[in-house]
Amino acid sequence: MSIYLGIETSCDDTGIAILKDNNIICEKLLSQEDIHAIFGGVVPEIASRNHLESMPILFMEALKESSLAPEDIDVVCVARGPGLMGSLLVGLGFAKGLCLSLDRPLVGVNHLHAHILACLIESKIEFPALGLLISGGHTQIYRVHDPIKFELLGKTLDDAVGEAFDKTAKLLNLPYPGGKYIDTLANLASPDPKMFPLPYIDNDNLDFSFSGLKTAVLNFLNNHPQIRLKKMPTKLDIEQIKDIAPMLCKVCSSFNHSVAKTLVIKFERALKKIKGVKSLLIAGGVAANSIIRNYFLDLGNKYSLPVYFPDKRFCTDNGVMIANAGKILYENGYIHPIDIDAIPRGKPIPFDYLKVKKQ
Repeated sequence: MSIYLGIETSCDDTGIAILKDNNIICEKLLSQEDIHAIFGGVVPEIASRNHLESMPILFMEALKESSLAPEDIDVVCVARGPGLMGSLLVGLGFAKGLCLSLDRPLVGVNHLHAHILACLIESKIEFPALGLLISGGHTQIYRVHDPIKFELLGKTLDDAVGEAFDKTAKLLNLPYPGGKYIDTLANLASPDPKMFPLPYIDNDNLDFSFSGLKTAVLNFLNNHPQIRLKKMPTKLDIEQIKDIAPMLCKVCSSFNHSVAKTLVIKFERALKKIKGVKSLLIAGGVAANSIIRNYFLDLGNKYSLPVYFPDKRFCTDNGVMIANAGKILYENGYIHPIDIDAIPRGKPIPFDYLKVKKQ
């Protein structure tokens, strides 16, 4: 039996997790949400500095709660990209230090693939599968041949779906991060399918573009400025909003519908092109959105295919998904040399593993 350490610092969440084979022994996650909410978005320098301060503390707390010593760790798994370069370097540097001091193997993990593979943490899944990653920084469709081999089929050309949620929330004067507030308010009203367009669907490709939808929301609010909250609250009173701003709930519901419907249209298009798919995997922070989940469950029912989502606590960036993905790679004989680089957002992640025989 092997013990795997997972380290996640790709953006603003510091995640540490310890797995013993398939069992989660301990997980630690420190969110910087309240810090960055002041600025309306993630400030990279602040994010990396907070990772640097919190990483050793979380690591020692995880060991203590697990009744483990550093020497008990068998494999160190770390997110090597994509993400914010400064944040990635903190996690990767910490992982390399552990590997050098303990003489343990290092497994660098593709953060995007780890999100998709988070569906496997609590479920047994048949492959090949069709995967959709929807997060603050990415919107991508994958053909997942198996837990190691991913084939990118489509991606966003501009804003990721999570960005579209947060920018729309900001237009409405909802607090950051706005996606969860839009989802909550959307459930208080029925959508108007004609309020906003379904962006970038009049084509035959599998790519996404949400900038046009964001512009449509801006134009609508410019014509109906009374819908915006007068000022951004530090804490949202949902019941009060329901009573005093029912049209705001309608806008959130209609926006959520446009996003969910667009995602389903593109994903279904991919499903029709790819033969032999046995499972549908929906992951990433936006996969916690309740309306999007319902739309994809309906799609699965339409094609008699199982739809898998990670548990909501594994939708956001976390150490468990990194340890899980690293474990899969290590069990298949893949490790990294100690000199691997961090890969920032916008650059492809190379499959540059060393193939070794597992001890």
